[in-house]
Amino acid sequence: MRAVFLASLRTYSRRYVAAAVAVTVAVAFVVVVGILTSGARSGLMDGLGAPYRNAEHVVSPEGWPSSELDPEAVIAFTERHGENASAIGRATLPAHAGGRQLSDTTTVGPIATSQVWRWQELSSGRFPARTGEAAVDVYTALAEDLAVGDRISIGVGAAAADVQVVGLVESPSPPAQASMYVTWPQLMLWRDHLHLGSVAVRGEVGPLPGGAKALSPEAFTAERLTHVQNRVDSLSVMLLLFAGIALFVSILVIANTFSILFARRLRDFALLRCIGATRRQVVRSVRREAAVVGVLASLTGTLVGVGLGYGLIALIDALASAVPMGAAELPVPWLLGGFAVGLAVTMVASWLPTRRVIRVSPLAALRPDAGVDARTRTGLARPVLLLVIGLALLGVAMDRSSTALMLAGGGSVFAGVLLFGPVLVPRLVRIAGAPLGPTVRLAAENAAHHPRRTATTTASLLVGVTLTIAVLTGMATWRTSLNEQIGRDHPIDIALTSPTRPLTTDLLTRIRRTPGVERAIPVYGAVAQVAGLHDPIPVVTAPAAGQVARDGGVFARVEPGKIRIDSDAFGKGLTLRPGDRVTVRAGDRRAQLQVAVGTGWGPAGVVAPETLAALTDAPEPRAVWIRASTGADPARLGADLDELADPVGATIENGLRTWESLDQQLQIYTWSALGLLGIAIVIALIGIANTLGLSVLERAREHAMLRALGLTRGQLRRTLAAEAVLLSLVATVLGTVLGVGFAWAACETIVKPALRDATMHVPWLSLGVVVLIAALAGLLAAVLPARRAARVSPVAGLSLD
Repeated sequence: MRAVFLASLRTYSRRYVAAAVAVTVAVAFVVVVGILTSGARSGLMDGLGAPYRNAEHVVSPEGWPSSELDPEAVIAFTERHGENASAIGRATLPAHAGGRQLSDTTTVGPIATSQVWRWQELSSGRFPARTGEAAVDVYTALAEDLAVGDRISIGVGAAAADVQVVGLVESPSPPAQASMYVTWPQLMLWRDHLHLGSVAVRGEVGPLPGGAKALSPEAFTAERLTHVQNRVDSLSVMLLLFAGIALFVSILVIANTFSILFARRLRDFALLRCIGATRRQVVRSVRREAAVVGVLASLTGTLVGVGLGYGLIALIDALASAVPMGAAELPVPWLLGGFAVGLAVTMVASWLPTRRVIRVSPLAALRPDAGVDARTRTGLARPVLLLVIGLALLGVAMDRSSTALMLAGGGSVFAGVLLFGPVLVPRLVRIAGAPLGPTVRLAAENAAHHPRRTATTTASLLVGVTLTIAVLTGMATWRTSLNEQIGRDHPIDIALTSPTRPLTTDLLTRIRRTPGVERAIPVYGAVAQVAGLHDPIPVVTAPAAGQVARDGGVFARVEPGKIRIDSDAFGKGLTLRPGDRVTVRAGDRRAQLQVAVGTGWGPAGVVAPETLAALTDAPEPRAVWIRASTGADPARLGADLDELADPVGATIENGLRTWESLDQQLQIYTWSALGLLGIAIVIALIGIANTLGLSVLERAREHAMLRALGLTRGQLRRTLAAEAVLLSLVATVLGTVLGVGFAWAACETIVKPALRDATMHVPWLSLGVVVLIAALAGLLAAVLPARRAARVSPVAGLSLD
């Protein structure tokens, strides 16, 4: 049998190349999933988890975000660990520079003297090294017109201190950002104002402060990110989703290829049995061949996957420089898993086609094989059962928001569709080809005449189209819904508000001419005293807010009798709660209004036009709300507008920086998913090319008979091309229906628990492009097999066995 084994490898080398390609791309997909996921996690750690990148543990509140740590206990814990700990937090303090007061929300955080704990990135100057020195965030420096060498007075009374700006820094972690940073001993001067949210620790943690827990840096970062996304860990969901897809696609593509590969060898196996080979010898020979292909192809796929994974990360960095994809570590478990999947699936796929041969007598195996009719009761029982089970699992998954059940249900439904393929696909092909010319009808009848082969050929493209449609629709829904959520939390990019004097038309003109401003509208109102607030604020109405607001102006549509106040603009000055009734006094007029709290438009109360009319007869322009241009620099635009606001005593509320930070996190998911999707599409195209090419080899006698009956080479090529296009279109239509259905299930299971107001969004233009690409892919996949079939003469083809 060793001679048979070596002869088989030589004789069927071309067909084994097709099988090896299927194994290689499947293994590569698994490896790419691991590398891209590692890069995405690294990017998030470089941003959100930057203060903890060199830590072994992170100490944080047990019941976060509803509970906080006692600052004094955290200070004692940090100082007890010395150089092995770094506390993260900040204090909100009044600050003055050059005789002018800085923003009311000026915050001061710690900066480590040790490089191990220093997570801020130096932009210019140097880091603070002693008491009396400070580093200022570059955004704050631009907004407040600060530079290296300036002196800043921080705090009031006995806790006041003067510091010199010795450097400008960038702060990649939004939760830990502060306006300026000082050394730990300097920060202890304001310990009564300090809020410490976490402590990064190296080595043994020891006794924890009361109400604290210790997590790994990765777990801590994931907890914070999950909270931002309403307790849904999107990265883990994406990892689980694509890991399941990688495994499913790998099994399907390899099994389909080997199924066609061994279909022509059933008689060879039977002949070996006739001349004395035992069942065990036949099985051992097949396993050896499959093992050789599996090992070599899996090794190749592992290496190709590593190259593709790191190449995709570099490509994402080049195409989207603002996306903080990190340096991916080599994911050894994914490499071993990909190799194991390729080898195991190859062995299983090689076993299935020979199972029937070794279970029957040699003479019975030499008879024509009628196969199992999928239209019989036995043939329909399995797909129907899988469809029922899958739909039930999807229903439970949507009800319980279970990602695992969603994947299991989706896999079951898809497997049922694939098993139902020999019944469904030929009928759809006949329907699609019926209205067209005789060549297309011949192609349709030819495809429908072999239902199992036709279903197998369309399976790879069906997987790719379903995955593509589902991911594109899911991403469009997630992106649109998340943008709407962020828009509700931060509706105005930049708000310029003046509680001291009305804003002039000339100021509005200069604001509109500022680079980076897409649109700016004046907002009219009157200065009023709101009971519960320390200082008077403008009370405004804004019917035209939809022109600039990211939420379409919903936040400014206030019912009569209510006032909506920006909670972030007042800090400790806001003692009101939603639902409270307060007295609002503008001049000699008063109104009793109910409080609603929001965020994102600066220190102003928003009321209905009827309410403002009751408070004043002559509203004045008290604010300008601005929509920034795409790609505008938040720091530069904020600084330019601040120069216009200072002379008139107006304040700037810059929400564009927060929007940019959240959008960067979203970009990580988007580009990671697109990279994985690109690999999946390549697998689908290779799959259909493989199965179509092997199918042409399998039908050599059939094509020779058509040539002998008068079909020309050109007509044969057109017939095969028409067959490939028909199969592609049928797979695309069916995949589109399945993909949109799976995207809807994912929206109900994953997106809505994170974003309660999310709605399904179907990107019709993208779906149309997918249909066009799928049709062209089918046509291209048929080019080489059709030319190969047309080159074979009728006599030579009829002599083939």
